[in-house]
Amino acid sequence: MGLETVPQKAKAPVPANVPADRIHYVDLYDPDGISQGYHEAWMKLQQPSIPDLIWTPYNGGHWIATRGEFIRDIYRDPAHFSSEVIWIPKEAGEKYEMVPTRLDPPEHTAYREILDKGLGLEPTKTYESKVRKIAADLVESLKGKGACDFAAEYSQVFPVQVFMSLANLPMKDVPLLQHFAFQITRPEGATPEEKAKTLEQGNDGLFAYVEPIIEARRGKTGDDLITLMVNSNINGEPLTKDKILGLIALLLLAGLDTVVNMLSFVMLFLAKNPEHVKQLRAQTPERLARSAEELIRRFPVVAEARMVAKDFQYHGVDLKRGDMVLVPTLFHGLDARENKCPMNVDFERKGKIAHTTFGDGPHRCAGMHLARMEVAVTLEEWLKRIPEFRLADGAKPVFHSGIVAAVENIPLVWTPAKS
Repeated sequence: MGLETVPQKAKAPVPANVPADRIHYVDLYDPDGISQGYHEAWMKLQQPSIPDLIWTPYNGGHWIATRGEFIRDIYRDPAHFSSEVIWIPKEAGEKYEMVPTRLDPPEHTAYREILDKGLGLEPTKTYESKVRKIAADLVESLKGKGACDFAAEYSQVFPVQVFMSLANLPMKDVPLLQHFAFQITRPEGATPEEKAKTLEQGNDGLFAYVEPIIEARRGKTGDDLITLMVNSNINGEPLTKDKILGLIALLLLAGLDTVVNMLSFVMLFLAKNPEHVKQLRAQTPERLARSAEELIRRFPVVAEARMVAKDFQYHGVDLKRGDMVLVPTLFHGLDARENKCPMNVDFERKGKIAHTTFGDGPHRCAGMHLARMEVAVTLEEWLKRIPEFRLADGAKPVFHSGIVAAVENIPLVWTPAKS
């Protein structure tokens, strides 16, 4: 990714601790080749000639870990790689106030336990009938049309309906909340300062939205996610206002953006690969869950960061406190050192399917069980009703890179079944 291809972008000065051979010109929000695919663009950095840890002067200047081993290690080592700031550019990350994603252990642990009350494996199992009905009803409404824009009409609807139902929030609020989510995960701006301003607007918007909801549900009983978390306590004490604001805002952000985009990448792939669809149709629900995990490995969408907590040497590079390290999750699941032929989707893949699509370590995604369920249920309910489909002729999907990647414009076509 050469400097000559993007000479107009603002560049940070190169710090003294960055060797010249580690410098590569990579923009998190606009990587070279993004028009050909998000994952394809980023995988250009896993070439033998490119170091496992590189530095870019874009977005304020930061390191990028490009291999699965590094991604996994950084997630698991909060003593050296802190969650004090997790967004790039750093100026924007300092405006991000979600809890517990910006906390390190041991402070983080109690807040994570609160999230697990509503999103752990056992409570998530109780949501399946509701999740399945939402998916089935939505696909049923589409199947007779013979065509849809999957991103707009399914993936931006289904997981959002699931989340809004679990949180007991009105669907009419979704466009506003998705606007805030976009400002946070893909902030606009030509400079770190401009991106910080956009992210701050999204952060403040979410906080302003959830504040009256929190107050209305304090002291109340109910089984929705917000009521459950608002009325939790830590060491016998109720959560402080700033912490509960950050916790509920994080819940909204995660529920409205991540799975939405993963589903779009998955269905775009299947629309181009009918042989994989045929394999899925022949699978039992149990086997389908394993295949869903392979798709989750292949299509990660999150690229968080960590802040170096103290000066130390890491794999031959001197890292300084305050340095930012981007850890794109795709570099683990798509690393040939971790998975054979990683760019291929192989439903017969042997052994462990290695990935950190949901992160790792203390900050492993609290909603991963719900996300897995949503992917598997989508495959099952869609293929029951629309067993064959393809990408419409002339379709031009639009890819976005950022903290959470996205793909839009996925027109699918199929022959409606005769009634």
